[in-house]
Amino acid sequence: MRIKFLGTGTSTGVPEIGCRCEVCTSGNVKDRRLRASVLVSMDDLRLLIDCGPDFREQIINEEFSPIDGVLLTHEHYDHVGGLDDLRPFCKFSDVDIYANGITLDALRKRTPYFFMEQKYPGIPALLLHEVDAEKPFRIKNVEIQPIGVMHYKLPILGYRIGDFAYLTDVKFIPDREYAKLEGLDTLVINALRIGEHISHLNLSQALEQIKKIAPKKAYLIHMSHGIGLHDMVQRTLPGNVFLSYDGLEVFI
Repeated sequence: MRIKFLGTGTSTGVPEIGCRCEVCTSGNVKDRRLRASVLVSMDDLRLLIDCGPDFREQIINEEFSPIDGVLLTHEHYDHVGGLDDLRPFCKFSDVDIYANGITLDALRKRTPYFFMEQKYPGIPALLLHEVDAEKPFRIKNVEIQPIGVMHYKLPILGYRIGDFAYLTDVKFIPDREYAKLEGLDTLVINALRIGEHISHLNLSQALEQIKKIAPKKAYLIHMSHGIGLHDMVQRTLPGNVFLSYDGLEVFI
C-alpha cells in the first residue's frame, strides 16, 4: 500500500493569508501545507480520502488514472471543496463517493447541480454511497472499516484499510471504536496546534491517542501554523511519530 500525503494543513492552509509568523514565513517546504487529503494506492485500487479546495493543484502531477472511490470524513469545505475538480476522472466512469448521511445531505444542498435529473454537460458524475460507521464495506476486493468519531458535536468518519487508519478533525474517540484500531501498522491522526482547541486534538492530545492506540508508527496531519516549525517539532516527538508534510509517501 502506498500513502501519498497530498495536503497536510488545516482549513486555512499554511502559510495563512496575512500572517507573518515564523512558520508562515519559513523557507522550509515542509512548513507549507495545502488542505488535508491523502491518496491511497494498492494493486489495482486507488482511493482518495477527502477532496478539498486544493485538489486540482494536488493531483495535477499525479498519474491520470481512475479513482475507485472518494472517502469523505465530513462535510466541512476544506474536505469537500474540490469535488467539482473530479470532472476529468469521470471520463473513466462515474466517481463513487462514500460518506455518512450528514455529509451526503450537505452535498445535495450545497451542490445541487451535481444531482439534477437533467444535468448540463461537463458537471461531475458522482455516485453517492451512505456509510454506516458500524458496517464495513468493500471497494473492489478491499474491505474498508469506517470509524465513528466526533469533531466537537459533529459525528464524522475515519477509515481503516488493512493495517492503515486515517483519522482527521478528531476531538473525541468513543470507547467502542478503539477495537477497530487494534494492530495497526500506520495511523494518521490530526494534531492542529500546540494549544487547546474546541474541535480538534492538539499535539499533546494526539500523542496521548497514539500511545493508547499503539500503532507501529504514526503520522500527524491537519496542522495549522500553530503547530510550530516542522524541523523543531519533529525533534521533540517519540521515535515512531512523525509530522507529515505535503508530498510525503509512506509504504505499508
